[in-house]
Amino acid sequence: MPKDCQRPRRSCLYMPGANQRALGKAANLPADVLLLDLEDAVAPDAKVSARQAVCDAVRSGAYGAREVVVRANALATPWGHEDIVAAIAAGADGILAPKVERAEDVEELDAALAAAGAGERTVLWVMIETPLAVLNLREIAACAPTTRLSALVVGTNDLAKEMQIQATPDRLGFLAPLTMTVLAARAYGLSVLDGVYNDIADAPGFEAEAHQGLALGFDGKTLIHPSQLALANEVFGPTAEALADAEAVIAAFQQPENKDQGVIKVNGRMTERLHLEQALQLVALRDAIAALESG
Repeated sequence: MPKDCQRPRRSCLYMPGANQRALGKAANLPADVLLLDLEDAVAPDAKVSARQAVCDAVRSGAYGAREVVVRANALATPWGHEDIVAAIAAGADGILAPKVERAEDVEELDAALAAAGAGERTVLWVMIETPLAVLNLREIAACAPTTRLSALVVGTNDLAKEMQIQATPDRLGFLAPLTMTVLAARAYGLSVLDGVYNDIADAPGFEAEAHQGLALGFDGKTLIHPSQLALANEVFGPTAEALADAEAVIAAFQQPENKDQGVIKVNGRMTERLHLEQALQLVALRDAIAALESG
């Protein structure tokens, strides 16, 4: 179970840090997570002003209960360290770091957050977007117990470029890195988020890819446009049928005669305690979503 699994991450929307109108509009969008972007979405000559705009938006408190994560520039750039210092001072929930390739990168980022005064609840998310990052996934994820690392985010656009993957509807070329990222995340209790879908106008294509991401084990999907929010929330949210099954499993194990049983029959199916754990997680996700949506 992820370190901070109580927070739903069905929909994680990138918002360009240089676009003040978009930053303002984000306050009324039904995204579980807002990813305020200071990296790819901002030209070099706008980095400093975008940082100020993002930090002003975070500090305003307008985003309410939504999780607000700032995608900083890499530490090796002229802006990375100042991005982290400013975002932490503004009260961001976390930092999303690009181009992470080694465990040492995670440790350096964690040290930078600590130096910036990050609290215990401040999270570190890292982008998995290069071949070397994929090859080093185990070492990167293994940093979780000793750092603030709490989520892996697949950067499919950069991976496609670096790996020379041909884009196909079935994402055949991505299946290995996608699955490896999920495996690493689950091995070390991290959240894991699927990459973006670029064709904003293709809702059926987006929905199909979101269902594929769910089937592969992702917690949610990163998004590039508000029009993708409703589908992401629907696909990665618990269904009524799944919740009914979960509640039946929980109720069955709560019966006095079943409290000490390892395996029981629920609705005609053999059900183990691992299924009880899954049921409890699903109900907890439902409750977390309800709390977020209620403000």
